[in-house]
Amino acid sequence: MKRRDFIVKGGLASSAALYAPTVLGYGTPSANETINVGVIGTGDRGGGLIPFINQIPNMRVVACSDIIPFRLSSGLSKVEGKAKGYEDYRKLLEDKSVDAVLVATPFSTHSQIVTDALKAGKHVYGEKTMAKGYDGIKLLVDAAENSSTIFQAGHQYHSSRLYTHIVDEIKKGKIGKITAFECQWNRNNNWRRPVPDPKWERMINWRMYREFSGGLLAELCSHQLDFANWVLGSMPEKVMGVGGIDYWKDGRETFDNIHLIYSYPEGVRASFTCLTSNAMGDYKVKVMGDKGAYILDYVKAWYYPEGSFEKEVGEVDGVSGATLNWDQGRGIPVNFDHEDPSKQALIDFRDNILNNTLPISNAKTGAMAALCVQMGLDAMYDNKIVHKTQI
Repeated sequence: MKRRDFIVKGGLASSAALYAPTVLGYGTPSANETINVGVIGTGDRGGGLIPFINQIPNMRVVACSDIIPFRLSSGLSKVEGKAKGYEDYRKLLEDKSVDAVLVATPFSTHSQIVTDALKAGKHVYGEKTMAKGYDGIKLLVDAAENSSTIFQAGHQYHSSRLYTHIVDEIKKGKIGKITAFECQWNRNNNWRRPVPDPKWERMINWRMYREFSGGLLAELCSHQLDFANWVLGSMPEKVMGVGGIDYWKDGRETFDNIHLIYSYPEGVRASFTCLTSNAMGDYKVKVMGDKGAYILDYVKAWYYPEGSFEKEVGEVDGVSGATLNWDQGRGIPVNFDHEDPSKQALIDFRDNILNNTLPISNAKTGAMAALCVQMGLDAMYDNKIVHKTQI
């Protein structure tokens, strides 16, 4: 096979079983066993997840690794209890007390570090986007398929019980035949982190440089791409897109605004917009069908039925047209209690380890999102329509 054909020809996107946890075939640890976690990459994301791990029964952080000394110190300071610090992640992987690792390093390093961790016999939670480039994706998928340990891709909305509920409702026909997705993730800031010394610029602000990063598409929109793939159970057939460095003229190499349209089977189109110059609307996913729509933000959702639904009922004090449980024009709120998606994803990681189950967000679903990201980057950087057959 050509290197860009391995996943599509392997039927990666064709099986609904990718989205259902299944029992794996190796030994089951005790349900009372504590999982010792090593955190590789203790920057904003890795360091931000440590407090969640502190709260989760049967999980504890016992080691941290980062090549930036003050980032490593910051990560260690967030651990409840004692944890070892390692500058070199490979030394952490040699630590026999570490059962599982959380990889939250720059995008370009995911594939190699995760592969090394799996080969070292560690369970791995690998932050999104799963891997950079076609070769990196293949390397990680092969490593996960040949490993006897758990790999979970860090698309936390896959673990959100709200999002899972919405997907189930869509698959039951709640909004009818899906015709389109409209997704956005808008911010009004330069996306930079403070750098105490210029020598750390590319390490801390790696998101600005193409060598390390997929920019806004990989770091933000990949979550929404993963959701569209999940709902449709398929990969897009082609993508077109534009972007540019049009507002933040500060030496960055990745775009400060992106606009893409992915075309899925059966005529479903999915648009993705991400701005850094205007935060209007913030984060939003809109799924539209011929019987209704769902609108989702980070932790809430609304159902918006089409015209046949009686939005107005009866009369109130002689005034007709009282609205039935309608929320600011967005639709009917979906009332659903659930944990923070990132915390829930780590709980699921624990349970997948203890129960030997295949994560719902796994190497193959993660690869689907990563491929979508690479297709979009190719479309924007090369100014062309990228087809799935070219992957």
